[in-house]
Amino acid sequence: MAKTIQLNISLQAYGSIEELPAAERHLLEEARRATEKAYAPYSNFYVGAALLTADGEIIRGTNQENAAYPSGLCAERTALFAAGANNPDLQVKMLAVTARRKGEAHYTAANPCGACRQVMAEYEDKQKSPIRIIMEGQNGEIWVAEGINVLLPFRFSKENL
Repeated sequence: MAKTIQLNISLQAYGSIEELPAAERHLLEEARRATEKAYAPYSNFYVGAALLTADGEIIRGTNQENAAYPSGLCAERTALFAAGANNPDLQVKMLAVTARRKGEAHYTAANPCGACRQVMAEYEDKQKSPIRIIMEGQNGEIWVAEGINVLLPFRFSKENL
């Protein structure tokens, strides 16, 4: 007989960006600024990411679309891959992600896609520590996850190979 397995996740929810601690607020503001450089001529959905490394460097990423849709890349992976390519041994402490639609001034919910979650999982495994994930939530809320396990509970890792 089948049994039910129930998962519970826990996120911190802040009412607005102003409620975030200073470091998280600054990182989300950097992600918001990054949306201005996104290349999104097809979806008109501008995504920005900013990550904070252990040495205090902020690395930004934006979504990069392509007419051949699978050839594009998400903002989170753009930032993570830039960090990994330029400083492969540097630890990523936090990553913030947000989005806005063309012609709109306000920001909208931006949760990492499955591929981005898997890449974050690999980076956490590589550095042997969680990455704090700050996401623009619904209705102006800001959601914070203490590591990718919150967003990807059944992750694929080298132990699965």
